[in-house]
Amino acid sequence: MRRLLELLAFTLAAGALAAAFGVASWLPVLGSAVGALLWFAFDALRARRVLDWLRHGSAAAPPLAVGVWAEVVERARKSFKILNRKARKSEARLQEFLAAIQASPIGVVLLDKSSAIEWSNFTAAQHLGFDPKRDLKQPIRHLVRAPEFIDYLVQGDYAQAVEIDGRDATPGHPQRISINLYLYGKGRRLMLTREITAVELAEAMRRDFVANVSHEIRTPLTVVSGFIETLQTLELSASERREYLELMSTQAQRMQSLVSDLLTFSRLEGSPVPGVGEWIDAQAMLQQVVNEAQALSEVLGRGPHQVLAQSGPSFLIAGARAELHSAMSNLLNNAVRHTPAGAQVRAGWTLNNDGGAGFYVSDDGPGIEAEHLPRLTERFYRVDRSRSRETGGTGLGLAIVKHVAQRHGGLVQIESALGQGSTFRIILPPSRVLNHSD
Repeated sequence: MRRLLELLAFTLAAGALAAAFGVASWLPVLGSAVGALLWFAFDALRARRVLDWLRHGSAAAPPLAVGVWAEVVERARKSFKILNRKARKSEARLQEFLAAIQASPIGVVLLDKSSAIEWSNFTAAQHLGFDPKRDLKQPIRHLVRAPEFIDYLVQGDYAQAVEIDGRDATPGHPQRISINLYLYGKGRRLMLTREITAVELAEAMRRDFVANVSHEIRTPLTVVSGFIETLQTLELSASERREYLELMSTQAQRMQSLVSDLLTFSRLEGSPVPGVGEWIDAQAMLQQVVNEAQALSEVLGRGPHQVLAQSGPSFLIAGARAELHSAMSNLLNNAVRHTPAGAQVRAGWTLNNDGGAGFYVSDDGPGIEAEHLPRLTERFYRVDRSRSRETGGTGLGLAIVKHVAQRHGGLVQIESALGQGSTFRIILPPSRVLNHSD
């Protein structure tokens, strides 16, 4: 209606203007027609400006308009602002979503119809060994060349995951990556990667643990059962009976030691990390474990060792007394068990430059080959299985030492060479040490 009134006013004005300048009767009609044409031309120009703004303009800079076109511009401008606000919110949510995926420990890769990378987070790139920016649009088969993955990608059956070696895998340090593919959209694929090295190591450790415990218990049980059957069925002299009972007692003690170490492990894994509420005199505990190791040396009957407590600084350590005592005793007892009679075993404390402390045990024993050192703290790992049985070890001592050290925020260090003896250290952090001179 507004545009119609505007046209009518424009036409009448043009007709009146024409009539004012002429006497012919047709001039007003011609003027009205010309006025109408001019209005249509002017209106078309306004429409073109509004249309160009709608196509290419910005809501912040609308064109000047009057009448109905002004209302059109205002309504469009408000709609633009609403759409821009929604677009900004959607973009913010998208960025938050992408940031969450980037922070995920699960690798995420989006593949197009030709299996080229459309997007990837850094986790997947680290797992599979490519650059998430440089390698965009690259076919995934050119970047991940493991034959088992290529077969998995080509066959199209993604019901199960495929496992490959990770980019950082080495013979001594395995890394296993699990890959799952899922179809989505029109021929696209979602690829998820997950590092399962710890899971596989835990499963292998569980299998080895069960096998080792079964073996360690079965052997003394077989010996004890055999001697019991012998005592029950044969007439033996007093000396033979005494010999058999002593052997049975030895095997029973071996099983008891194994069960005791297993219970220690269970207690350590099921209890909270020790706090710093109890402070222990380091030198007093050193002297205690040295005396116990000297007593063990005399009980073994292979000739006494020289177990020496080295002088050192006086300070306090914080932690669980029983756990620290167990770890220190294990190191000293191992040194006594695995060194020849008459050898010297030295133990002591040192203060480190960072304020931490270290307990060490050094011996003059036969030493250990370098290839065994990384695995010495594994449960049931033995350098010489037959020799360990002779000395009465359970294969859990060093594993307990490592576990205790880690629970106190520390670590275990091992230095050894064939023919040059060995040194074992428990390193405690500064938060666990109170130096009297401070």
